[in-house]
Amino acid sequence: MKQPVLSLVLIAFTAASLAGCADMNETQKTTGTGAAIGAGVGAVLGAMTAGGHSGRSAATGAVLGAAVGAGGGYLWSQHMQKQKEAMEQASQGTGVSVSQTSDNQLKLNIPSDVSFDSGRYDIKSNLRPVLDRFAVTLQQNPVTTVRIIGHTDNTGSDAINNPLSVNRAKATREYLVAHGVAMNRIAIDGRGSHEPIADNGTPNGRAANRRVEIFVAEAAK
Repeated sequence: MKQPVLSLVLIAFTAASLAGCADMNETQKTTGTGAAIGAGVGAVLGAMTAGGHSGRSAATGAVLGAAVGAGGGYLWSQHMQKQKEAMEQASQGTGVSVSQTSDNQLKLNIPSDVSFDSGRYDIKSNLRPVLDRFAVTLQQNPVTTVRIIGHTDNTGSDAINNPLSVNRAKATREYLVAHGVAMNRIAIDGRGSHEPIADNGTPNGRAANRRVEIFVAEAAK
């Protein structure tokens, strides 16, 4: 790597260490660190892309790469933190897990004992209060987007499981839309039995795999 490019990369990664300054709140630290790391990775990619050109072209490529890296990703805002806390409270004792993903999405993992019986996609009654509260939090944070992914266990064939997983995601979306969430905010997908999180050889494992995952994201500015 030529000297101008190396300098730019070092600057970008130094920015990552400065992103956690003492006078920043937690949201600012998270956002700043993510943007700075993105800038560093973008700088490296930019330098590699421009590697066959002159030193000035390579440096320009690194700068552009840093800009692209800094601009992408998701924001963990105070609204997202409040939504996480609200869903933790609403789902307490239900078996629904609520977490922040490594790329700053809010994730709800809804297992089968809360969501769907084997071979079915009608929403169980004990999931409805959780989705009711979830719909309220989505209305309170309208800039977010939602992605719902349905999963099945390995009982049956792909011809059965693939559409079943989609129908589970679709049923969840329809419930949220009926409770005031705009449909154009919600994307759905079904993965059938292809992404297990437990051993399908046991009843408990199959139950764990029969689930719905919901991701909420707020795009970084």
